[in-house]
Amino acid sequence: MSVGTVGSGQLADAPPSRWRGLLRRHATMPLVLAAVLLATYLWVSSLALDDIERRSLNAGQLFQVTRQHVSISLITTLLVVMIAVSAGVLLTRPALRWLAPFITALANIGQAMPAIGLLVLLSIWLGIGTGTALIGLVAYAVLPVLRNTIAGIDQVDRHLIEAGRGIGMSPLAVLLRVELPLAVPVILAGVRTALVLAVGVATLAIFIDAGGLGGLIVTGIKLQRDPILITGAVLTAALALMLDWLGGVIADLLRPPGLD
Repeated sequence: MSVGTVGSGQLADAPPSRWRGLLRRHATMPLVLAAVLLATYLWVSSLALDDIERRSLNAGQLFQVTRQHVSISLITTLLVVMIAVSAGVLLTRPALRWLAPFITALANIGQAMPAIGLLVLLSIWLGIGTGTALIGLVAYAVLPVLRNTIAGIDQVDRHLIEAGRGIGMSPLAVLLRVELPLAVPVILAGVRTALVLAVGVATLAIFIDAGGLGGLIVTGIKLQRDPILITGAVLTAALALMLDWLGGVIADLLRPPGLD
């Protein structure tokens, strides 16, 4: 069987043992997160909240800031994947490989800077708002995906690449049907890291008026309201862990069967 991308038919034909393995590896996290969220809800519900806490913790407000946070995080990750995977593929081609150290060093600048400093500098240059927050988050999260894309493609066995060329595959076909499928686990590990970074750093987007769960945390600190602060922190941590869990499930589903 030739090496190829994992299609829907391959997933549908996966042996029952594989699905049992996926369930065994990934069933715990959703249950733990559900228990933590339920415990937080019951704790907050048992308190005598003042007007400020009730306004901050009502269902409509929580849904709005969570939606903003999820939107910022997912758009950031999508942009990072589009930019970093494309750049990583290009930098593994022989003609452009010499640029890899320079582009990696450039991507490292964004992550080397303190996140709040990067967002503030960008807001001075570009103004406040969601667009500026997205640019800052992309600059901060692009390095793991770029580095893992390069590493994932570089670790593909050269004999498999030569075998693909030997049966008449074009360079593009070798990339799409051999290199990228075998590099998927490594690339997705970088994407999971970028997701968690995006969720965490997105809490700072409130400082440039981009919304998100950071508003709850800042309000809780400034007004010394522990229920607001703890709720914002728990929701942020739960969102990061849930997206990381989802990334792990997708990584297992897309892993070529021979690498299980």
